[in-house]
Amino acid sequence: MSEHLAARGVSKSYWKGKNEVPVLRGVDLEVEHGELVAIVGASGSGKSTLLHILGLLDAADAGQVFLDGSRIDDSGERARDRFRNRSFGFIFQFYHLLPELTALENVLMPLFIPHGVWSYLGRRRAYERQAAELLERVGLGRRMTHRPAELSGGEMQRAAIARALAGQPEVLLADEPTGNLDAKSGEGVLSLLRDLNRERGLTMILVTHDMQIAQQADRVVRLAEGRIEEWSAALA
Repeated sequence: MSEHLAARGVSKSYWKGKNEVPVLRGVDLEVEHGELVAIVGASGSGKSTLLHILGLLDAADAGQVFLDGSRIDDSGERARDRFRNRSFGFIFQFYHLLPELTALENVLMPLFIPHGVWSYLGRRRAYERQAAELLERVGLGRRMTHRPAELSGGEMQRAAIARALAGQPEVLLADEPTGNLDAKSGEGVLSLLRDLNRERGLTMILVTHDMQIAQQADRVVRLAEGRIEEWSAALA
C-alpha cells in the first residue's frame, strides 16, 4: 500500500479570551490506501479538530495536508469545496440529516450540490438509482421514503453513511459515528463500516472514545499532549 492521506507538522490553537489554548502541536499522521485507522485520546485532546483539518473543514495554524502526495490545504476555496464534495465523505455523531427530507432525498443531496438544476435533472433517474442502491446496501431498502423522525438512531446513522458514500469518496472520515447509539446499534454501524472498508478499499479514519471499537481498526493512534503516537490497544 502507499500513502493516501497525510498531515505533517499540523498545529492548531484556540483562544479563550486572551488565553491561547494549544490543541495540536506539530501532528504528523500518515494513512495508507485502504487502511482503517482509529484515533483515540482524552476528551478535548483535539481528535475532532484533527479530523476536520484532514477533511478541509477547518484550517490549521501551521502544517500541511496531503492527498496522494499533493498538498491540498493551500488550495483555493473552490478547489477545497471540490475535495470536500468528491474526495471526502463525512460521518458525524449527530447525523446532520435534513429533517424535512426523506432518507432517499438526504442521500441525494451531495449529488445535487455540484450541479445546476438542469444538469441535475438530466441525471436525476441515474442518481436516484444510485442513492437507492446505497440505502439497500446499508440496510434501509424499505425505509427510503421515511424522514429522520421516523427512523431509529441506528437507521439515521446508516442513512448518514449512505449519504457520505453518495459522492464515491476516496476517504471516509468518521467522528464518533457510534457515540450517540446504544451498544447493539453501534456494533451494527461499526460492522457496516468494516465491510465497506474491505469491499470498496475505502480509506477510513475513525475518531472514537470506545476502545472496543478502536481495537477493530487496522491501526490505533493516540493523541497525547497535542501529538500523535502509535499505541497498542492492548494497553487500554
